[in-house]
Amino acid sequence: MELTDTLDCLRGVGSKRREILEYMGLITVYDLITYYPRNYEDRSKISKISALRAGERACVIVSVMSINETFSKRGMRLIKATVADGTGYMVVTWFNNAYIKKTLYGKKRVLLTGEIEYAYGGMGALAMSAPSFEVLGDASPKGIIPIYRVTGNLTQKQIRSMIEEVFNRGIRATIEDILPRDLGKKYGLMERSEAFYRVHFPQTMKDVALARRRLAFEELYLIQCGLVAMKKQSQSNVQGVKHLANGKLLEKVYASIPFALTNDQKRAFKSIALDMEKDISMRRLVQGDVGSGKTVVAMLALVKTVENDYQGALMAPTGILAQQHYASFKEQLEPFGIRIGLLTGKLTKKEHDEMYEKIRTHQVDIVIGTHALIEDKVKFSRLGLVITDEQHRFGISQRAALEKTNGVTPDVLVMTATPIPRTMTLTVYGDLDVSLIQELPPGRKPVRTFLRSPDRRSLIYKFVKDEIEKGRQAYVVCPLVEESETLDLPSAEEIYEELKGGIFKDIPCALIHGRMKDKDKEDVMENFHLGKTKLLVATTVIEVGVNVPNASVMVIEHAERFGLSQLHQLRGRIGRGEYDSYCIMVATMNSEASKVRLQTMVNITDGFKLAEEDLKLRGPGEFFGKFQHGLGDLKIANALEDADLLLMAREAALIAAENNEDFKNALRLLSVTYKGNFEHILDS
Repeated sequence: MELTDTLDCLRGVGSKRREILEYMGLITVYDLITYYPRNYEDRSKISKISALRAGERACVIVSVMSINETFSKRGMRLIKATVADGTGYMVVTWFNNAYIKKTLYGKKRVLLTGEIEYAYGGMGALAMSAPSFEVLGDASPKGIIPIYRVTGNLTQKQIRSMIEEVFNRGIRATIEDILPRDLGKKYGLMERSEAFYRVHFPQTMKDVALARRRLAFEELYLIQCGLVAMKKQSQSNVQGVKHLANGKLLEKVYASIPFALTNDQKRAFKSIALDMEKDISMRRLVQGDVGSGKTVVAMLALVKTVENDYQGALMAPTGILAQQHYASFKEQLEPFGIRIGLLTGKLTKKEHDEMYEKIRTHQVDIVIGTHALIEDKVKFSRLGLVITDEQHRFGISQRAALEKTNGVTPDVLVMTATPIPRTMTLTVYGDLDVSLIQELPPGRKPVRTFLRSPDRRSLIYKFVKDEIEKGRQAYVVCPLVEESETLDLPSAEEIYEELKGGIFKDIPCALIHGRMKDKDKEDVMENFHLGKTKLLVATTVIEVGVNVPNASVMVIEHAERFGLSQLHQLRGRIGRGEYDSYCIMVATMNSEASKVRLQTMVNITDGFKLAEEDLKLRGPGEFFGKFQHGLGDLKIANALEDADLLLMAREAALIAAENNEDFKNALRLLSVTYKGNFEHILDS
């Protein structure tokens, strides 16, 4: 048997089961042995019924005294058994499983594993609902049992028997240890074939821990090798742009900035300038919280490329943000003879064609735009620097399209306001060097954040009206665009109609959401930016890319519907001017978890600390699913708990990159593990 064999080579895998397995992502033997247990049950610890307590999970060995079948009022089949072990009795119920009655009738030694609860109307009697069971007969109970995620009519027993068959047919002999031998020894890692066996068939929980550590390290190591390979590929066999040292033009622009740069901003620009002066293509991430001043650093980098007679491109995620960057860059840079161009979907065909010609003939020095920048019609004369804002919204292929617009690979700078815990950047942006801007510019006031229940809405909106009458502006953010049949939540459209017809009837209000045409959205934002609109009701379309210093109040309706990072991005839209700013989250807190999560927003304003908390509260799967380069969730590693392994894996990948054979082995397995997602690495 080979790792690449399809699962229909196993007993009992016909067309129907194969369809279920494929739905679960299980196609080959390798997919099956890397389908790791989600949990384990230690069935070697047997409890007596007399010692059980409601709320705990336990294993008991019992005799089935009686077993009957009934039906609920709604027609559900109920199998109810009375079981005993000599120390007490218990009621056990299964649902819609007719075969259980025949299987367990009269059996003397049955192992039950499940949650202990009080029996309904049983005056303190104990019960189990839908426990797993095993008819023991004369056998002893197995010790540690793996528990897998299953779907359809596939059972735990069927998954286990398939994995057992694979190992019985000698798959261990075909499992190569892809880590360099000295690496496994250095980090005290179990052999690979042994780890695969022990993770599915552990004898003790120590086996589980050692096997999991080895396989989690390997998973992180492979991803790191892939990211290192991406970086190597981008910097080898291509001609980069070598910029000269900072000159007079940059000096003049730097001196004209009407505020002092923070130490973090200075450090970030120094790193960027040094990268740009190398003859290999720069690939750097500037990671800074909302309002930390990333844009001015990007502007200086663009001026540096212009001074070296190259063009620069800044790609923004929205037309609104592109327009704002264009206006501020034009005001700051045109006095120095730097020509700024704008390319967005809002332009007419004639304006598009004129801009294409100006870009092609180097009549513009810096082009600011949206996805329009990566259209085939855009041909740069001499592109020296590409800056993408909020890179994860574009994806690698789109970034690559802009990088390859002419024969030379330009320098690449990525900006993100999405705070990611420091060690996480090694996996999320592992192919980029990272500069952090954590220090907020002087004078930037922290936003005061409040959590309120819906019964306070009238008082909240009276406060908002008072602030508007003082000359400020306000946002109201809603989770839905329009009324929903499935969710009992007010929509942005409903709240807009309610507010403009009620307490704000004499105040200019507007509505903006993602389903509007780009031109209409930009017109609404322009009026808000100019102060013509005082209250803006919006969905999360405003999460990225609006800068209105006069907006000092934000109300977030049904805040429990948003993630912490999203709430933080929204909050970052206010507090950009000289005024005290207030973010008021209105939420129905039906659970303690929801209350804890939202209270975290009240207590923490630092985006990086908030990201750490968000990761703890949500778990790493969702986090990685959002950011990772198309790889999906990690199978066994835990990004939060395995930070030490992640750092070790990064170090190991950098060492492996120096050894051609080790690196080739890792990339080969990478292509097996992640299929097409890293294929472009192997082309080189």
